[in-house]
Amino acid sequence: MQSIPGGIFMYVNMKKEFLGDITTTKDIIIPKDPLERVIGHDDIIKFVKIAAKQRRNLLLVGPPGIGKSLIAQAISFHLAEPNEEITVVHNPERPERPFVETKTRKEMEKEKRELERAEGELVDPESVPEAVADRLGFRCVNCGGYNNAYQSICPKCGADKYSHINASRKHIGDLLGMFEMNEGSVNLPQERVTTTRLKNGREEVVIYERVDGDNIKILDQHALEKRRELVEEKPKNVIVPLDRKMFIQATGASETELLGDVRHDPYGGHPELGTQPYERVVPGAIHEAHEGVLFIDEIVHIAPLQRYILSAMQDKVFPIVGRNPQSAGSSVKVDNVPCDFIFIATCNIRDVQYILPPLRSRIQGEGYEILMRTTMPDNEENRSKIAQFVAQEIKMDGKIPHATKKSIELLINESKRRAEAIDDQKDSLTLRLRDLGG
Repeated sequence: MQSIPGGIFMYVNMKKEFLGDITTTKDIIIPKDPLERVIGHDDIIKFVKIAAKQRRNLLLVGPPGIGKSLIAQAISFHLAEPNEEITVVHNPERPERPFVETKTRKEMEKEKRELERAEGELVDPESVPEAVADRLGFRCVNCGGYNNAYQSICPKCGADKYSHINASRKHIGDLLGMFEMNEGSVNLPQERVTTTRLKNGREEVVIYERVDGDNIKILDQHALEKRRELVEEKPKNVIVPLDRKMFIQATGASETELLGDVRHDPYGGHPELGTQPYERVVPGAIHEAHEGVLFIDEIVHIAPLQRYILSAMQDKVFPIVGRNPQSAGSSVKVDNVPCDFIFIATCNIRDVQYILPPLRSRIQGEGYEILMRTTMPDNEENRSKIAQFVAQEIKMDGKIPHATKKSIELLINESKRRAEAIDDQKDSLTLRLRDLGG
């Protein structure tokens, strides 16, 4: 740890300082950018940043424990926030063929503003016409004072605020022959008043609603039309929300987990008893990774599904269908569900031959195939990186105390021994850091 004027200490950045500048790992700065936490692959990181910026695919080749998964997760940190929400919409003519709808963040924000307008504008009772305030119970017709709508006796003059409303209702009741009216309803003012007003030289219908006992909500022509649209809006199921994770791990995923499915309904989607097909649609990892990262570690373990991944990468859309032939969902299909993702896969060098050639070709053509090193030269700069790695592991573990400089030196010596014993590299430090951490 270094001191600055005034005797105040500051933490050490191991990208710039060396092991001799610290006392324990508590002194070491943990970078906020996950890519800066990757140890020993500085030459690779520049390609990874390009992949994040240009949305390129990656195939990371190397043994376990050298940082491949960390790189994949770190890319999502550099992506822009999601811009699209994917929804499955009910198709009344053919329920087993629901529609897919994609809305941008801008469109959804506009809808939100329109919905707020549809909810009406809250105003003070004194800002509406007096006749409306009278009928809603806010204004006393005797003295003209304003108070809470649920106070039947005016606190200013002591008059019955509801007398004119009750007289009007009783008169209407007498005309209709309804002499036994509910007393509770007679003793309350109206909840809403419908009338007309002039706006921009045009007459429009407007509704005034009483909210609690203190405010009035105004629903103008636009708000009423929007409410009608919302009532008539088709039922829908949001399968990929706007606010979501940008990193989707599909390592060892089954076919349904990767590609999606339609849940079974024992009532066969009966309109009254069952669940409608659009409600039973489940997205796969390729759909959840839309605009983000789809990561598969050791891709050869899902060899039969590689061709589906290739198809999704090529078309950037992939249908969701029921995958169990015995299920009621097998007759349901949603076409053209978006799945535009960055694909990152890893494998060991001996397993590269088992990757589907067209898939590997597409990764190479639209991204990078990177062979990762297993060792790095033993020098002061790289020893400092090992110290940073130790600090990161201790912070992530959260249970063990900080390591002293002597402890770090012991780990560095072990790293050097492993580089020579496992990879036959003298004067080097191992990058098989998972095993070193364990």
